[in-house]
Amino acid sequence: MSLAWWRQHLGKFWLAGVYGFFYLPLAFLVVFSFNSTRQDSVFTGFSLRWYQALVNDSRLVDGFFLSLKVAFLSATLGTVLATLAAYALVRFGAFRGRNLFNAMLASPLVMPEVIIGMSLLLLFVGMERLLGWPPGRGTLTIVLGHALLGMAYASVVIQSRLKDMDRSIEEAALDLGCRPFQVFFLVTLPNMSQALVAAWLLTFTLSFDDVVISEFLAGPGVTTLPQVIFNYARRGVNPSIYAAASLLMLVVTLAVVIYGIHTARQARLSQRLPQE
Repeated sequence: MSLAWWRQHLGKFWLAGVYGFFYLPLAFLVVFSFNSTRQDSVFTGFSLRWYQALVNDSRLVDGFFLSLKVAFLSATLGTVLATLAAYALVRFGAFRGRNLFNAMLASPLVMPEVIIGMSLLLLFVGMERLLGWPPGRGTLTIVLGHALLGMAYASVVIQSRLKDMDRSIEEAALDLGCRPFQVFFLVTLPNMSQALVAAWLLTFTLSFDDVVISEFLAGPGVTTLPQVIFNYARRGVNPSIYAAASLLMLVVTLAVVIYGIHTARQARLSQRLPQE
C-alpha cells in the first residue's frame, strides 16, 4: 500500500479507533447483560434472567424511580434559575456585582464535586440547626444540590442562545404595545425554546448520573440509582447492573434520537418559511 493510500485513509482508521474505544465497552456491557451466568469474561449463552432479577430487585427499582424524580425536579429548577441568570447577564448589560455574579454562576463548572457536596452538606446542616429547614437530608437536599450543579451548565447553553438572538424581534413587540414581561414570555422564551430543551436535557442527565453529591446529601433510606449501582459494583460482579445500564442506554438513545428528529424538522420548517 502506498503512502498516498495511508494518508487518504488514516483519518478514517483514527476515527474508527476512537469510536471503538468509546463504544466497544458499552457493546460488551449490553452483550453480557444477556449472559446466562455471572461470568463477565465468557459468554455462556443467551438468557433474560438478569433482566428478571432487575425487575425483582427492589433497591434498583426504587432507586430508578427516585433518580427520575430527582432528575426531573432538579432539571426543571436548574433550568428556570439558569434562564433568569442568563437573561440578567446578557440583557441587563453592566451592573454592580456583575463579574462576581458571573464568577459564582460558573464556579460549579470548575469546582470538584467533592467540594460542592461537602460544602452543601455543611450548609444544610447549619440551616437545619438555625432555621429548622431543610428537615434532615433526603430527596429535597439532593434536588437542591443537583439544581445548583445543573444551573451552571444550563446557563452556558442559554447564554449562547440569547447572545445570538435577533433583538429586533423583541423591539418590534415593544413598539406594538407589548409590555416587557409579555415580550419575555411571548417572544423571548419561544425563540429560545430549543436552547431551553437542550439545557433541561443536559441538567437532567447530570442529575440522573450524579453519585458524589448524592452521597453527601442523601439521608437514611434515600438512595438514587447511581448510588445503588456503585454500591453493588464495589461488592463484585452483578449482571443485574449490566441489565440496568443497558436499559438506561436504550432510554437515553431513544431520547437523543427523538430530540434530533424534532430539531431537524424544526430546522427544515424554518428554512421553508422565508421561501413561502
